Amino acid sequence: MSLRLDPVPQSASVKTDGIAPDEGKRLQRLAICGTTLVLCFAKPLFDLVRYALASELYSYILLVPFISGYLIWINKHNLALDSRPVRARAFPPLLIGVAILAGYWIAVGAGWKPGAESHLGLMMLSLLALLVSAGFLCLGVETMCRAAFPLALLLFIIPLPDPLLQGIVSFLQHQSADVANGLFTLSGMPFLRQDTFFQLPGMSLEVAPECSGIRSTLVLFITSLVAGYLFLRSPWRRAILTLAVIPLALLRNGFRVFTIGELCVQIGPHMIHSPIHRRGGPLFFALSLVPFFLLLLWLRKGERKSTRRAEPGPASNT
Repeated sequence: MSLRLDPVPQSASVKTDGIAPDEGKRLQRLAICGTTLVLCFAKPLFDLVRYALASELYSYILLVPFISGYLIWINKHNLALDSRPVRARAFPPLLIGVAILAGYWIAVGAGWKPGAESHLGLMMLSLLALLVSAGFLCLGVETMCRAAFPLALLLFIIPLPDPLLQGIVSFLQHQSADVANGLFTLSGMPFLRQDTFFQLPGMSLEVAPECSGIRSTLVLFITSLVAGYLFLRSPWRRAILTLAVIPLALLRNGFRVFTIGELCVQIGPHMIHSPIHRRGGPLFFALSLVPFFLLLLWLRKGERKSTRRAEPGPASNT
């Protein structure tokens, strides 16, 4: 009896622990590129961490990379790591990242003095563009497409440009005042309103920019995106969940103004300095999560029903 062992062809790749050798090499190259970029942007990243720690509005920035990394990790088996890189796709984000850096330094050299938000925003936008370029350079297009949402979520590490931030704050401030106006009217309380000022019996109340609830709204907006990605498949259901954040934010803020106004009138004006006003934001945010998750459950239930109806039934015997 003779035994013969056929040699393994040179082109064949043998997987070890679920990762083929060529896939492992691409991941190693990506790790090297990513580490190099992080080291090059170490100073802006350190400044961003310090800025987020000192900011009431942007403290959520510190959680965003971990959320993005977790979403990639739980889907690591569906990333199609065997797809081949198309290196031409790496050039557009590379050019964008380099152009942002070049434009920034040219503007600074010409005398522009950017604020912290502008400086960190441009640095992080350039870093993200270069990271995407490295991803296309080392990984396949299909892999990058499947990781698109976690990568896009990293945009939330960029502080909002001041004009956009002020526009959102103004919208939330005035629309929350409209909601509070409606609640005061329904309650039968006599009041006079001028823009965002309310004259209540024995006191006046203002819906200030600080009362716009911008931080809670941004956190709820990010939560809606992540929840839609994890629990829903239909794009229009995901859109409904995300768009619902706007009325929920306005109702939350308006109800908070109404509650503080009622307490000040019924108990005393000193309630304007009570914890429910000064530190009541988390409480009202938690209350807004109740209708949010009820809406999520309703959308998920409807999606399951649609899926079951779409599935073919058992074949009938004839």
